[in-house]
Amino acid sequence: MKQPTSFLYQQDEQGIATITLNRPERLNALTFEVYRELTDTFAALRDERDVRVVIITGAGRAFCSGGDVHDIIGELFKRDMEGLLEFTRLTCELIRNMRALPKPVIASLNGTTAGAGACIALASDIRIASEDARIAFLFVKVGLAGTDMAASYLLPRIVGLAKATEMLYTGDFVTAPEAERIGLYNRVVPAGELASATRAFAELLARGPAFALGKTKEMLNREFHMDFEAALESEAQAQAICMQHPDYREAYEAFVARRKAKFK
Repeated sequence: MKQPTSFLYQQDEQGIATITLNRPERLNALTFEVYRELTDTFAALRDERDVRVVIITGAGRAFCSGGDVHDIIGELFKRDMEGLLEFTRLTCELIRNMRALPKPVIASLNGTTAGAGACIALASDIRIASEDARIAFLFVKVGLAGTDMAASYLLPRIVGLAKATEMLYTGDFVTAPEAERIGLYNRVVPAGELASATRAFAELLARGPAFALGKTKEMLNREFHMDFEAALESEAQAQAICMQHPDYREAYEAFVARRKAKFK
């Protein structure tokens, strides 16, 4: 995989890849280059067989404050409709690649999470946050619709329609305890424990059955659009496929032998 230049990328022997947005002086605001490289990286991670879990976080006191005012917003005023669509479709492609990646993505939210940064957190599978990691979908604050980068698709499915409507209508920040209460954050920990808590969860998933986890994510995505009967049939087929995978037999043999399973 091509090494990105606009953010940090690290991969370790446990199969955990860590993406660190690295513009702390700009609260890790996104540039055109960061968007492109994030989009390409999440696409390339599909074929990285040694990567089992992905962590995305930010350097400094913010996770990501959204699009850079000077690098992106100022430049967009110069574009016509076709040029604007080229950009908005790129941002959506990033979210599409994150959701299509058949591996768990953990957002480790170390501080301010806003705008496009909130959408990246939303598109992740798990959100672990520090106590001061407030979050806002700021789009209406700058005259844009809250329907950005799948926010109006994903947020109601996570926090419910009423709360999602409030958040997208106001663009106001939500504190970490409130985000955890409404189910937007999976866990909130003291700032000094964020890295270790994220790492522990990533290691737990990395030790798990990668094929089964990928199939679980696939079904969570697909069943958004299904009725109950279609979902039951789809799950029956997915589980039968998993039963043919070597990990299923390994789990059984490990249970019988009273040892830890070693998944492929």
